[in-house]
Amino acid sequence: MKKWIDDYWLLILQHYLRKPIGVKPMYSRDMVDLAIELHIHPSVLFGKMCAVANLETPRIERLWENYAGNPRRLQRAVKLLQEMKGFSNAEEFYSGVEVSETFEKDFRPVAEGETLTPVMLILILDLYFRLTTITMVKATPEIVELARLIKQKPEVVVEVMELFQLCDPYLNRNEVVLNPLMLPCQQIWQRYGNSDTEVLASYAEELKEYFL
Repeated sequence: MKKWIDDYWLLILQHYLRKPIGVKPMYSRDMVDLAIELHIHPSVLFGKMCAVANLETPRIERLWENYAGNPRRLQRAVKLLQEMKGFSNAEEFYSGVEVSETFEKDFRPVAEGETLTPVMLILILDLYFRLTTITMVKATPEIVELARLIKQKPEVVVEVMELFQLCDPYLNRNEVVLNPLMLPCQQIWQRYGNSDTEVLASYAEELKEYFL
């Protein structure tokens, strides 16, 4: 992740002032898009937005006085910031610089030609722990609802759940499956499959904001 730069406060203030005015959910699409653009984790941006809400520092108070009541001035300042060399051109800005991506990968397709992302797999895994194997079928209402939320077909959600069954040590299934989604499912299982399901459920609930 990149280090925080004070100029980014303008972007946080702009997002805060978007209707409905206030602190936006950590994983709302706008917050995630900004986080990916800046290579700064959404949780950090969320903390900064809370600081804006509370006017925690003199610098934030000055920004609020200068821009909160003048959206056009704020828009001009943000536009100027974004026009700075490399800000909106990642390839140019990071040319010759190794960028270590972390959370960004969770919001990108798991493989070329796939529409599923790790975030979607996390939501499916959360639902996996809420169902029994006999209910992991496309007609189950919870599967239909999740598929609609992440804009996938119920059959795709069921397919992923079947792959998670192969990862589940309690089912003790040893079939060999040639499926390009197998490795991504194994990776998500390694990250979350053996953790506290309540922690996973809480995280999944936050991630749903991205799809709303």
